[in-house]
Amino acid sequence: MALRNIIKEGDPVLNKKCRPVEKFDSRLHMLLDDMRDTMYNADGVGLAAPQVGILRRALVIDIGEGLIELVNPKIVMKSGEQHEQEGCLSCPGEYGITVRPKYVKVKGQDRFGNDVTYEGSDLLARALCHEIDHLDGVLFKAHVTEMLQTE
Repeated sequence: MALRNIIKEGDPVLNKKCRPVEKFDSRLHMLLDDMRDTMYNADGVGLAAPQVGILRRALVIDIGEGLIELVNPKIVMKSGEQHEQEGCLSCPGEYGITVRPKYVKVKGQDRFGNDVTYEGSDLLARALCHEIDHLDGVLFKAHVTEMLQTE
């Protein structure tokens, strides 16, 4: 697999809404594999396709419990509220306290087009919301109540 460049804040691609994935083929599989390798190489917990310059609704997450690949994800349920520190591979060195749901349920597809559902709370809920926001052209800073540090 290949490591891809992570797009940084200021690049207009991060402000655009992504198109749904329609073809579940070897190109999608390569994208997901590259995103996984890129995320792990950058010590991230999530990465969305627009962060590597691809305007498609695909993301990868690993909060330490195994890899999640989600294509065409949609939040179908959320509840509660959490205020926690968040950062982003596209905004290196910047962190803030965000307001996110404490629990989310997400439906989407896997790399083969099969329907999948994920439920998560705390960090997983935050990561799912964060990466799905990227697919809608939204950076985590839109949810920040207090910036913490800038390197």
